[in-house]
Amino acid sequence: MAGTRWSPSVAAILLLSTLSAVHAIQTISAVGSKFFYEDGTQYYIKGIAYQLIPEDPLIDTAQCTRDAGRMAELGTNAIRVYHVDPQADHDGCMKAFADAGIYLFVDLDTFDTSISQDDPHWTQPQLDSFKAVVDEFQQYDNTAGFFVGNEVLTTPAGSSAAPYVLAAVRDIKSYRNEKNYRSIPVGYSAADIAELRPMLQNYLVCRADASERLDFFALNAYEWCGDASYQTSGYQVLQSQADGFPVPIFFSETGCNTVRPRTFTDQAAIFGPDMSQTWSGAMIYEWIEETNDYGLINYGPHVDNPDPAAAAAVDPTTLQDGFPRKGDPNPIAPDFENLKAQWATLNPSGVALSDYLPSTAAITLPDCPASTAGGWSVDPSAPLPTLGETFHRPADSASPTTATASGASASGSSGSEATGSSSGSGSGSGSSSSSITQSRAGSTPSASPTYELSNDWSWILYWHLESARMSYGFVLFWVWFGWVGLGWVGLGLV
Repeated sequence: MAGTRWSPSVAAILLLSTLSAVHAIQTISAVGSKFFYEDGTQYYIKGIAYQLIPEDPLIDTAQCTRDAGRMAELGTNAIRVYHVDPQADHDGCMKAFADAGIYLFVDLDTFDTSISQDDPHWTQPQLDSFKAVVDEFQQYDNTAGFFVGNEVLTTPAGSSAAPYVLAAVRDIKSYRNEKNYRSIPVGYSAADIAELRPMLQNYLVCRADASERLDFFALNAYEWCGDASYQTSGYQVLQSQADGFPVPIFFSETGCNTVRPRTFTDQAAIFGPDMSQTWSGAMIYEWIEETNDYGLINYGPHVDNPDPAAAAAVDPTTLQDGFPRKGDPNPIAPDFENLKAQWATLNPSGVALSDYLPSTAAITLPDCPASTAGGWSVDPSAPLPTLGETFHRPADSASPTTATASGASASGSSGSEATGSSSGSGSGSGSSSSSITQSRAGSTPSASPTYELSNDWSWILYWHLESARMSYGFVLFWVWFGWVGLGWVGLGLV
């Protein structure tokens, strides 16, 4: 029986498609206090808060494609999405953003499953809901991070909720490892509340067991308004409190709008020499224009419709609160161009992973903040809330990261902090960020633990090398296979 002939064009197509798959968008890893691409280049976030509709903005492929193209004009390389439906199909939108070089940081909670400072608890239904989002988005190489919460703590009285945030981090990291998913970083997005800084950010990364620490910390801050400066805005204080932070830290919302137009001059500080050695970038709030007046684009003019019956008949994916929710994204002048101009000139070189890795052995954890009367009220030695599950560690990490004393650490500096502005609460985060004028005295110095490179970072280096070895081995196999196939065609064997 005559064999089916495999034409050279088919062999070439298969080879090229395989090479294309191998060289898909690089994944992002958190190593020490920085993010890195797979090739070892440091990753800085130039992001946009993106929530067109409350339920899930990542299900309309055509709209995502239009928006991704417009975002690419800005120089965007990340989006933050606050709410998604884990049962929906996200392949089209995730590919559209990946093709534009844009990564996703996605919140795991919903309106019904978020951790509350008023009645803090961490239950199996919450965990199951968080897991569903992880299951859906871990498959995409351009998923860069998961948030377990957004502005859970907004007052000093709410500090008792902090252990529940860490419990969620612990259990999601355990689940990620149990399922052998890629080690997508797990973090938290905090409100910029002066009375909680830096206690909250330090508490979330101070515990000796790495399973009970954030992989990254992010801050929603609106302190820099109009013609403010690094000194007058409060950013200098933020930098002093973040200096030496052991995991990546970035702005998960920023872009004060109390002074119009928005000029985004804070970006020069974030990506400049004052902050870029510590901070990993910023997310601008927000993409779509809504009642809070933070939008960078709109999809058409606002629609005034006082007739409740007519308003009820409108498709909510097309129009909400009088604002169109889909269509061609039209830049809002001059804010869009102002941000574009800022980002075009801000490209910190960062550090290569190979040069940075040796220094991670000297990374120190901050002291766990002590409980204070009328302020921070968390016992740093208390165990975290638990669901009774066993923590699952990566296969190549047999035990928790150990910590050793390294001498006295410097106390936090005090400073007078500028009053910022509140973020709007449209279909995005529904949050209200504000900076409260407050001075903070330094804490008493005490011994700080340090990471050991052998347990924390060596497996990450191994993963990079192994990924590269497997990827290039796979490519070479298909190159060989393609040539053999062409040879068979020439000999008439197929």
